Amino acid sequence: MLTLVLALVVGYLLGSLPFGYLVARAKGVNIFEVGSKNPGATNVRRVLGSGPGNLVFILDALKGATATGLCKFVIAKIVAAPGDLDPNLWAPIAGLVGALVGHSFSCFTKFKGGKGVATASGGFLVLVTYPVLIAALVWTITFYASRYVSLASILAAIVVPVATFFFRYPSPVLGLTALIGVFVVIRHRSNIQRLLNGTESKFVKKPAQPQSAKS
Repeated sequence: MLTLVLALVVGYLLGSLPFGYLVARAKGVNIFEVGSKNPGATNVRRVLGSGPGNLVFILDALKGATATGLCKFVIAKIVAAPGDLDPNLWAPIAGLVGALVGHSFSCFTKFKGGKGVATASGGFLVLVTYPVLIAALVWTITFYASRYVSLASILAAIVVPVATFFFRYPSPVLGLTALIGVFVVIRHRSNIQRLLNGTESKFVKKPAQPQSAKS
């Protein structure tokens, strides 16, 4: 129990790091007040451009991967006691769950946060590598075919548990991928409504600003 509690706490604190808010704030922007008012990479990218947006995605993915990896390779080895549930299985699960909850309900931003796609992707890359790679391929194809980030994210969230099932991962891991997949889809419920209504915004690159002619 101590192992799981510690993994949850560590995961939550790592997941709570509000990289989207901090990157935007460094540019003089309160990301909670512009665009979709979401601190995720997509909104940062729309408001500030691909550089800051990609940085936020990488940082959010890294905190998910760090939380999962730290719990799997450090906490499970040091804190686990005889008689505990398999720490190599349950500690990283708890760490990823904590990270996702922290990202979505950060204690540093009055319990506001993102939708968890990047954080979940980073954690799953450690936990279920091959299903994540398949989901990344689905995300890429869907995005470039439709230009809808939300649709690509929703489909990727569904693909991960399906692929996890076919790769025969342990039942708790399959259950976690399904649970987080549902969580991600629920966090996108407003996007789903806009997709159904035909009002969802497509991702369009901002045109380059023309250079002023020299006099």
